[in-house]
Amino acid sequence: MSLNVIDLIKGQLGPALVSQAASQFGESESGISKAIGGLLPAVVGGLANNADNPGVVDAITKASSSGILGNLLGGSSNNPIITTLLSSLFGDKIGGLVNSIASFSGISNNSAGSLLNLVTGATVGTVGKYAADNNLGASGISGLLNDQKGIISSLLPAGLSLASFGLGAENWFGQAKETVSSVTSTAKDNIAEGVATARENVNEGAREIREQFNNNNNDNQGGGSIWKWLLPLLLLIAAGYFLWKQCEKKQTTTTMASSTDSTGTSADTASATTPATTATPAAKTDENIDLNGVMLKGYKGGMEDQMIGFLKSGGYKNAADDAALKDKWYDFDHVNFKMGSSTELEAGSQGQLDNLVAILKAFPESKIKIGGYTDKTGNEASNVKLSQARADYIKAALAKAGVGAQVLGAEGYGSKFATVDAKASDAERAADRKMSVRFSK
Repeated sequence: MSLNVIDLIKGQLGPALVSQAASQFGESESGISKAIGGLLPAVVGGLANNADNPGVVDAITKASSSGILGNLLGGSSNNPIITTLLSSLFGDKIGGLVNSIASFSGISNNSAGSLLNLVTGATVGTVGKYAADNNLGASGISGLLNDQKGIISSLLPAGLSLASFGLGAENWFGQAKETVSSVTSTAKDNIAEGVATARENVNEGAREIREQFNNNNNDNQGGGSIWKWLLPLLLLIAAGYFLWKQCEKKQTTTTMASSTDSTGTSADTASATTPATTATPAAKTDENIDLNGVMLKGYKGGMEDQMIGFLKSGGYKNAADDAALKDKWYDFDHVNFKMGSSTELEAGSQGQLDNLVAILKAFPESKIKIGGYTDKTGNEASNVKLSQARADYIKAALAKAGVGAQVLGAEGYGSKFATVDAKASDAERAADRKMSVRFSK
């Protein structure tokens, strides 16, 4: 099964970046998320269509060492690699692509254009990093991009298509046009053959009737008047019969072929609908969370809201010991590490760490433990090491903020508690990659 690079890239376009982009561009988080969901398949499709273009492959190789992933919002707009690459991928279709995304997501054209640069930067940066990490040369990168051609259209959100961008499938992936032409030609040949066969059968039937008429007429010259009206009727019946049989035969064949095509179409539709749902989920919005009169920004029902509610209810105070607390973990909503890193947080993560510090200071008797988790992919020893390093990093950050005495421990569990299969998509496995906190005594 070929790698879906979109699953890799989504790790760079998480909720933290969506929130920051919405603030910077003056748009809603849902609009930004929806636009990214449409742009990502389009950009990957553009790369796939230019998989054998040396300039495109070279740009991806350079992006891996350019540091572009570390500054997507600030470094993508005027990056010469991205500007040149977009021109190679879309040419004079860039304006149509931007307009379509703006209309689809409800954001301005300027914001859509900026997001196109951002998504392109995230895409080439991620693919370039993957290529470097896996020692892929130019041919390996081309092969990886070529593998994406069969899935791009199915990943576009509902309401968008290559045609809506002015990028017909025949312009990108010419095989589709050739296939349609071949099918059309075959259908024409079948129809012509059916008509010719029907005509031949009708003529044969007519000859037999005329011969019978002539024989009867020779046997009985005086009774020929009945054939004056019977002959045309028999000819008409014969013609109708043979035409009906031929149409029935062709209809059966056509129905069987159509059923096969319909099944294929249904499968494509299903695969198109599912990613559309995952690509543009209902975006959560930060709200005011009351911490004894101080308002923290967080999700309703999110980590801060749940922890404050538990503390105010007396749940922590009334817990007999640590055993009563160990099964309830609170997942960080915004704290995310950069891909493969245990020391660099994504933009937007610090705010939630600050919220946790505020909660601990407001309830100085409370104590916590940090947990780090990974998905089931990769080497387990490495997963444990990475998750432990990330848990230690958060513990150290809290100590630096003055609440270290309230953090009793930090542990990396690797994939021990992962529930999603290693063969699932990256988006599905993301649920297992998290940092969490629980109360402790």
